[in-house]
Amino acid sequence: MIPLSETIGIWLGAALTLCVLSFLYKDNPFFKFAEHLFVGISAGYWATLEYYNMFLPNLWEPLTQQGRLLLLVPFALGILLFSRFTKKFSWLSRWPMALVIGIYAGIAILGYMQGDLFPQIHANLRPLVTDNWLTSFNNILLTLGVITGLLYFFFSKEHKGALGGAAKVGIWFLMISFGASFGYTVMSRMSLLIGRVLFLLKDWLHLVN
Repeated sequence: MIPLSETIGIWLGAALTLCVLSFLYKDNPFFKFAEHLFVGISAGYWATLEYYNMFLPNLWEPLTQQGRLLLLVPFALGILLFSRFTKKFSWLSRWPMALVIGIYAGIAILGYMQGDLFPQIHANLRPLVTDNWLTSFNNILLTLGVITGLLYFFFSKEHKGALGGAAKVGIWFLMISFGASFGYTVMSRMSLLIGRVLFLLKDWLHLVN
């Protein structure tokens, strides 16, 4: 016997899934309801998570229990962010917003360089000649794709002659890579669709085992 709470959850999940899939026909109030519900729940969950995992342990508790008065500075800047909701004092929100954007931009640049740029450079430094001809072919093809792809974005000289030919080869490599990325995205979305269809047929309608 399935518990009543689980049965209600399955019916709600099925109803919301059908509301989302109704967009395949056309935009309608059912889809808008599911969309707004998803956005609202996500925003509420994010706000609750930030409150308990960030605000309380990192600001409020050290400020009130440990007496770390220096934390009044970020606390005041955080309050100034809410001045955005008033016409008269909305300009005050620019200072904390500029600070947040600047700090996060600096962190993102360092994180991108250490987690993406440097590993990509290291991954492309491969020997062109190895004991295995297939590995050598792959390394040569990879190096050729990287060089011609970078030459395509070299706009200091007109793409004519050898440079133009290399840029055209780079376009083909870029098209293949973009196509593969798009195909991967489509496959991931298809896997999500298959999961929801199986949920409807198995958990809701019990048509498949």
